[in-house]
Amino acid sequence: MKHSKSIKIIEQEISQEFEMFDTWMEKYEYLIDLGKQLEKFPDEWKTEDNKIHGCQSSVWFKTGLENNLFTCSAVSDSAIVSGLIALLMRIYNNKNPRDIVETEPSFISLIGLSEHLSTTRNNGLNLMIKKIKQDAGLIVKNISVSYTHLRAHETPEHLVCRLLL
Repeated sequence: MKHSKSIKIIEQEISQEFEMFDTWMEKYEYLIDLGKQLEKFPDEWKTEDNKIHGCQSSVWFKTGLENNLFTCSAVSDSAIVSGLIALLMRIYNNKNPRDIVETEPSFISLIGLSEHLSTTRNNGLNLMIKKIKQDAGLIVKNISVSYTHLRAHETPEHLVCRLLL
């Protein structure tokens, strides 16, 4: 099984990448370039349920669980926000949902984003992170409920079921 990098290690790598640039203009250009590399977001996912409300730009986020890992995909009509989405995808996509819930994001302060993004962009970034953490939290809760539900129906004859989990 391929071992995935931890959220903290990825945040450190992103911080080191941003340290290569001397000016914030160069950092913004890098963000925009990252946004151009986002995977295609299907139009049928651009629904009201997937829309992030409160962002200055239009942003759609789709999350799920695949192979016990949190998955997310997103798109925006803004170049800089698309770059922020690319960072979020790199940090949170295909990660253990419990790790997402338990790990506070540090990349914003490591890079200095909060001081260099407009108030509305900062708000949008925080809303996207909130969505990721909420959805990962719901997945963790559902996994726990499913396991508890299974345990509630456990009998000595069916103990093997619990051991196979």
